[in-house]
Amino acid sequence: MKIGLPKEIKPQENRIGLTPDSVKQLTSNGHEVLVESNGGFEAGFENDHYISAGAKIVDKAEDIFNDAEIIVKVKEPLSNEVKMIKENQIVFTYLHLAAAKELTAGLVKSKSICIAYETVTDSNGRLPLLAPMSAVAGRMSVQAGAHCLEKNQKGRGILLGGAPGGEPANVLILGGGVVGENAATIATGMKAKVHIVDKSEERLKQLVQIFGDKIIPEQSDKIDLNKLVAEADLLVGGVLIPGAEAPKLITKDMLKLMKRGSVIVDVAIDQGGCVETSKPTTHGDPTYIVDDVVHYCVANMPGGVPRTSTFALNKATLPYLIKLANNGYQKALSEDKNFLAGLNVCKGEVTYKAVADTFGYNFTSASQAI
Repeated sequence: MKIGLPKEIKPQENRIGLTPDSVKQLTSNGHEVLVESNGGFEAGFENDHYISAGAKIVDKAEDIFNDAEIIVKVKEPLSNEVKMIKENQIVFTYLHLAAAKELTAGLVKSKSICIAYETVTDSNGRLPLLAPMSAVAGRMSVQAGAHCLEKNQKGRGILLGGAPGGEPANVLILGGGVVGENAATIATGMKAKVHIVDKSEERLKQLVQIFGDKIIPEQSDKIDLNKLVAEADLLVGGVLIPGAEAPKLITKDMLKLMKRGSVIVDVAIDQGGCVETSKPTTHGDPTYIVDDVVHYCVANMPGGVPRTSTFALNKATLPYLIKLANNGYQKALSEDKNFLAGLNVCKGEVTYKAVADTFGYNFTSASQAI
């Protein structure tokens, strides 16, 4: 198959869909790979690296979208890209459609086959293609939050881990999944006081096994969330409902309980955010203030560390892409129900129920659509 790798055009998005090593595996399987010129430059991958891996360098994204059977990206297509997607073309990337009405409409209209990294499952019901970027974002959330707490960033002016004579900061992590666990790894390493809220007692026990007494587990139906929010210096939002819009756990009224200069890092912003006052921001302008609370809501956090992120993402996505290219989408998806769960839009039909329900589309099952 002919696989296209356009340069990402989302602001400050410096990742790329494939590393040169991944391209080499695809060309070794007999596939042709088209890479937009300098598409991997900001992640440390030169055109020559891709040429050595057997790729062809293409000057314009238009030529890639026009020629490729499979488009491999990192972030969701922006409007200029959606216009270039062709009928029956396979798009393999993060989509987060439940928070993107216009994008969903555009992909439906294109009659393309759209497979979202974030809804592919494994045999345990986990999300293996979302996990690596969730891990990066979770770790970055505390790093970013610590920076935002500095006074020159309009934060409270406190050090996350405290100092002799100064107490450590209170970190409240909402959600004990991949984001929450990785946020806790950094927050506990920085010696903060860490509360993790999750609805699952079993998951909280697992986290205690990992972190011991370095965390304070909080079961969501047995706590006073208002009290924890009021005490938090840094709140990390890491809740997820696969493929659906994130629940709004923190309301605008709850912000009034928070301390002046406290910080919210809403990692769930890709799925609409778990804080009512959240709105997407960029690495170039990452924060804004509501009710004296600093909000950091960058929608592509891992794009800030593109080299690390690209390697981590490719390790997870490449086996699926090889299967897709070797077998075609119908065979690849029909033989793997977990891969099939990634199909969100297919030839004008919405094939992911949470997305169909959110925007009022008729739902067609993925198995029926292929």
